[in-house]
Amino acid sequence: MARKNTLRYILLGLLSKKKMSGYELNQSFKNEIGEFWQAKHSQIYPELAKMEEQGIIKHEIAITGSKLEKKVYQLTEEGKEQLNEWIHAATNELPVNRDEFVLKLYFVKDVNDPALIEIIDQQRELHEEKRQHLLERQKLIFPTEKEQHENYGHYLILTHAINRETEYTNWLTEVLKEIKKRN
Repeated sequence: MARKNTLRYILLGLLSKKKMSGYELNQSFKNEIGEFWQAKHSQIYPELAKMEEQGIIKHEIAITGSKLEKKVYQLTEEGKEQLNEWIHAATNELPVNRDEFVLKLYFVKDVNDPALIEIIDQQRELHEEKRQHLLERQKLIFPTEKEQHENYGHYLILTHAINRETEYTNWLTEVLKEIKKRN
């Protein structure tokens, strides 16, 4: 079975919220979307060109400042239909977890490995920083229940990310306690 082009649907979803330039779409992957999906400039622009060629998005030229032209993309009716179909189609597989830290742990043989406490503590700190960042984003983006309901999917994803980082941090804290008990 051919792999579906998820980037296409992310771009359609972003454009369903508002018209955006390629630059703005690219920036979206550095903010909220970047919390759970990554794409590079070199992937986004060719995909936009394909999507436009297929008639699921179109662009208009906007002038920024006195001379700078930029393409501002928007969905076509066909694009709206494709996005709607994708959103309502079942997701029948779990994502592949690619965590280099966990992979490294797999190959550690000895609980007394001198680097073990250091690498686990470093990861715990990274995940705690990420958790704090997400909590701040939640306060900023969803200060009231009204904002939560107006963009409920985004709220759910942010809550999920906070829970994921909390669980990861708790797990690493417990692992550190266990290792220190054994040493």
